[in-house]
Amino acid sequence: MHPECGACLQDNCPRFLCDERLHSMTTNPVCAFSTCDFCDVHKGDDSGAFRVLPPVFQHFGGVEAFCGQVSTVQCFEDNSLVKAALDAPGQGRVLVVDGGSSLRRALVGGNLAAAAARNGWAGVVVDGCVRDLAELNAAAVGIRALGLMPMPTEKRNTGLRDVAVRIQGVWIRPGDWLYADADGIVVSARPLHG
Repeated sequence: MHPECGACLQDNCPRFLCDERLHSMTTNPVCAFSTCDFCDVHKGDDSGAFRVLPPVFQHFGGVEAFCGQVSTVQCFEDNSLVKAALDAPGQGRVLVVDGGSSLRRALVGGNLAAAAARNGWAGVVVDGCVRDLAELNAAAVGIRALGLMPMPTEKRNTGLRDVAVRIQGVWIRPGDWLYADADGIVVSARPLHG
């Protein structure tokens, strides 16, 4: 946590990696990284520790680049567990939502984006849809999703929390590290920015 503002909730996010021009009381600091640079370094890694998500995700939210340790939700057209996760302290983590690639219901909207920002989540990656574009873009959180869909979910309290999920063919596990910027999304079994 940075002593000046307390905005950075990642204990292992060294101060020198933060872009001070973007650092404020209302937004999480943006750690300086490049997914392209990570891919250059790890292009020969066939161990499975370094993974790249396919380029199918669109950018939403008020933060373009974000990183953090992963927490997961697996659900299908029911965002009950997504809401429960984002209503809890995020501690600089990234919530990865396996929505089964459904394009029929939005798993995150403006209220949940605001909750994510308020509760210290660095970002949300949804293998599914989101809604409330203006509210998403006003929220100080990074969001990636397959697209927009105005239809909300049903609330059935179904799904799983903090389990390994397969997102667009790529395995992501709780505790992995996710990095998203304008060039794409990469996942690593260990932090790459420190």
